[in-house]
Formats: sequence, C-alpha cells, structure tokens
Amino acid sequence: MNTAIHSDVRSLIIIPCLNEARHIEALIAKLGPAIDELDARIVVADGGSTDGTQDIVRRIADTDPRILLIDNPKRLQSAALNLAVRQLGFDYDYLIRIDAHGDYPLDYCQKLVEEAIDTQADAVVVAMRTMGFSAFQKATAVAQNSKLGNGGSKHREGAKGHWAEHGHHALMRVQAFQAVGGYDETFSHNEDAELDYRLKKAGYSIWLTDKTAMTYYPRASVSTLFRQYLGYGRGRARNIMKHGRMPSLRQMLPLAVAPIFVGAFLAILNWIAVIPVGLWAFACVGYGFWIALGQKNPYGPLAAISAMVMHFAWSAGFWLEILSFRSRRVAS
Repeated sequence: MNTAIHSDVRSLIIIPCLNEARHIEALIAKLGPAIDELDARIVVADGGSTDGTQDIVRRIADTDPRILLIDNPKRLQSAALNLAVRQLGFDYDYLIRIDAHGDYPLDYCQKLVEEAIDTQADAVVVAMRTMGFSAFQKATAVAQNSKLGNGGSKHREGAKGHWAEHGHHALMRVQAFQAVGGYDETFSHNEDAELDYRLKKAGYSIWLTDKTAMTYYPRASVSTLFRQYLGYGRGRARNIMKHGRMPSLRQMLPLAVAPIFVGAFLAILNWIAVIPVGLWAFACVGYGFWIALGQKNPYGPLAAISAMVMHFAWSAGFWLEILSFRSRRVAS
C-alpha cells in the first residue's frame, strides 16, 4: 500500500450504529490499518444501544484513544454524521461513512482517499454488492443485484469509474459537507440522494469509483424488507417535493404498482381492472425464472417475490407521503 499519497490529509471515519454488538468489534479491527495510514480517527455514533455495543466500544477506546464513542440521541444515521462532523470535523479533510452492518475490503478507506486525491472529487461514492445468508436474504440479494430490483442503478450494479449524480455514500470532503449544511435530519430515508442533489447544485463533484465497493446484507424477512422500502418510497417523495425534481423513468415505473394493486379491487365491477396487476406480477415472476434459467440461479423465482414486495412497498410509501403532504397543506 502506497502510504505517501495519504500523508497530507486526515480522515474522520464515522460509524453510525444501534445495537451492533455482534459486528462492531470486528468492524473496528478491520479498520485498524486505515487509522494508521490515513492519520484517522474512528467515531462510533451510537443511537442508544441496549445490547452491549457501547461497552464494547468503550473497552476498545480505553486501549486506543483514536477510537471515540459519542451519543446520538436522534438515533438517525444522518444525525450521527452531522453530530460527528460538528464536534470533530474542523480537524479533518475527509469524512468516511461506514455502515455498521455492512462489510468492507481491508483497504476500503485507503482506496477512497486515493480516489479523492487522484480525481479531486468532493465526494466519492461506491457500488453496493448485496449478499445474503438465509434463503430469503439470498433471494432478495438476487433481486437487488438485478434490474428487477434496482432498475439499472449504477451504484447497485457497479460500473466503470465516472462522474455521477448519486451513489452509496462513502467519502466526502468535510468542507463541502459543511458548506451545504450536511444531511437533512428530517429525512429518515433517502437522505443520501437529497444531500447529493444539494452538493451538485452547489457545484461540488461526485465520483463513483470502481476501485472498491462495500457489501450489503439485505433484510431477513418480508416484514422488515417491506418497512425498509416503504421508508425509501416516502423518502423519495419528500426529496421530490423539497426540490421539485421529477423522478427518473426507472423510478416512475414502480410508482404505478400501488395504484394498480388498489385498482384491482375494482374487478368486482369489471374483471378488466385486474389485468394491470396481473401483468406486473407475471412480468416479475417471468424475470425471476429468466434469472433462474439464464444465470443458473435457483433463487430467481423467490427473487421475484422479494422484488414484488420492494416494488409495492416503495410505491405505497411514495403515495402515502404525497397524500400526507397534501393533507398537511389543506389543514394549514
């Protein structure tokens, strides 16, 4: 590893977490080389863990003062990043965001800094490689790694390094983060895309790197996957309403899912009403079997079910947020 390229910059590695006792010690240990090579500090912003996470971090911090535990009373990841930068960011060039429930290559942080220096980007984002352990997680990973679940998103599928509008947040220049006001803490989901929009509007640059990536583990049950994508849908709607941006085509197609699903109940009046939802379900299942046959992946058919949960939840969340926003405007 070429350490010379890192010698003139300092990095603040921030880990927002909540109840991550099973993962936090191994994660901090994996980041150990980055602390040395990047003249870095690790800040664990804990949202009130009750499983012993805080005790583990305190024990590690007792032996290494470069590890710091801070309380994140707002519990949101966005609030954790804002708080850490507000308290410590003045002394660092870059912030690096690490998700406690993800997995990373040993040189992940080093590669991010090298890319930031080489490209002079204000932010470096990465692709997400989704993997699972249980049958449902593996099926969801298949869906999220395919166009069926990600709609062709570059940071989901991976792509050659290029200037981008958005990607999974990894590294950001502290000065740029502070200049645009950090994350909007009123967003519980989609806060990264909202911040990327403000960064681009303010003239800052975002580079999607192909030199490294992170591994993401999807939700392990239908109910948690549904709630996650319901939140994503609401976050996307809030983003659009805040900035007046029309959704992209790949986002507009899933928007129709909840309306056609509700419209299917009109089949009691006319059977034609069930055709749109039937075509959507057929398309998803067909794509799942195509994955099974074309990629020789046995999880293809089950991936279709995961994708349908994701589509419906995202669409429902989007329209619920639109309707609640309209209700609030009428009430005011």
